[in-house]
Amino acid sequence: MADPTPLSVHEPSTTPKAAVVVIQEAFGVNDHIEDVCRRFADEGFLAVAPHLFHRTGDPKLSYDEQARSEVMEHMGALTADNILADVDEALAYIAEMGIADANIGVVGFCMGGTVTLAVAAVRDIGAGVTFYGGGVSAGRFGFPAGVELAPQLRAPWLGLFGDKDMAIPVDDVEALRAAAATASVPTEIVRYADAGHGFHCDQRDSYHAESAQDAWRRTLAWFREYLH
Repeated sequence: MADPTPLSVHEPSTTPKAAVVVIQEAFGVNDHIEDVCRRFADEGFLAVAPHLFHRTGDPKLSYDEQARSEVMEHMGALTADNILADVDEALAYIAEMGIADANIGVVGFCMGGTVTLAVAAVRDIGAGVTFYGGGVSAGRFGFPAGVELAPQLRAPWLGLFGDKDMAIPVDDVEALRAAAATASVPTEIVRYADAGHGFHCDQRDSYHAESAQDAWRRTLAWFREYLH
């Protein structure tokens, strides 16, 4: 039997009516991801972050260049099946807390944004939000490309991207917008002209406060509109 997926759980001060699965960046469930979970809890959501790197030691990786090879090692060990198994454990935990699938959102950052799009296309959740998730034109981790997944979206999905993101060209973002528009659920993409990759993380040099604040506001509004 596979080892259970470690989950970071942050509960609000009142009984939650909705929950959010928070999918990590390429740096593990680190202080930033824990902080994002706390912020959701402060807004009344049950927040759960599955540790996707638990099969390779569950590290918290730094944002400096020296950690890049270690990041790639852990990311390279991920598979679509294992990722979905980890997300499913988070969803099962939330269900045990009495929250229905329709009241569960998924949000992901960086590689987690890629995962969020995939989850919203293959699982019955309430809503999804992707922050600068790559794999738009070519699949990652064994998932199809984002432009292939987007038409299959089962849940309302919001994508948040920076125009200065060197890893995700604007042309890819616009192709994703067009693909998502063919889905049977509401979709929206917002581009930030002055933001690059990782603009939401206040522990990274790429942090862009104005874009991050607007993206967070939109994320909360999206979940409040579609999670009931």
